Amino acid sequence: MLRILQFLYGLRSFLLFALLEVLAIWLIVANNSPQGAAFFNSSSAVIGSVLKTQSDVVDFFSLAEENEILLAENARLTEELKAIRITPDSVKIELDSALSATFKFKGARVVSNSLRFSQNHLTINKGEKDGIKPGMGVFNQEGVVGRVKSVSTNFAVVISLLNTGSLTSSKIKSNGEFGTINWDGKNSRQAKMLYVPRHVKAQAGDTVVTSGFNAVFPEGILIGTISSIDQTGDPNYLDILIDLSTDFSTVKYVYLVENTEISERDSLNQQSKIQDEF
Repeated sequence: MLRILQFLYGLRSFLLFALLEVLAIWLIVANNSPQGAAFFNSSSAVIGSVLKTQSDVVDFFSLAEENEILLAENARLTEELKAIRITPDSVKIELDSALSATFKFKGARVVSNSLRFSQNHLTINKGEKDGIKPGMGVFNQEGVVGRVKSVSTNFAVVISLLNTGSLTSSKIKSNGEFGTINWDGKNSRQAKMLYVPRHVKAQAGDTVVTSGFNAVFPEGILIGTISSIDQTGDPNYLDILIDLSTDFSTVKYVYLVENTEISERDSLNQQSKIQDEF
């Protein structure tokens, strides 16, 4: 304490000068309107700039939390929109509701992703405690991403569409002809559409979406567009190359879709010895 007092005593002349300067500025501002207006305008601009910078910093560090909130809200709205889009049968609505597959949606953030392997995976920050289950479909605002492979308490591993072992039931939107999407391990922006018969009329630019034939994805989620069609290979099927709509190098947030009737469907398939196509 003594050293502090000695230090201040050594600066007594400077401190007195500073005090008198502040007092003089205050007297000028308080007793002269032009100088007072200029001072307060300048101080307001400085304070406004400081507050804006502070707000920008706070907003930056709260972005992650806000994105999580928006993601959950978008998942809820997607679920409601899907329910609205269900096409009624020609019979009663009660029968239609019972026969139509019900889907629930959740949001998650990607915490790791791979592109350079033949069998790529993603990891998301939601797990068993959040209601995530193996087999759930995964997509984002661009299109299909993959499906959940395994789940822990807080995380889940997703089989990417960029996985040579992944099969996704699809159809050409313009004519309803269905096939299977499979990545050939080459270009991360392209995949193959398999098992489309040679008689099918398709052309470059046609949109490819999920077929709704499997228990993973609802019908109509975007997969990509046809890039080229080769008829010189297999005598039975077209060789169709798809430009994928999803840019897997920038995937950050995803939605997970759960078919609430998947257990019943799987049980029936097992009884019938049918292997469902994912």
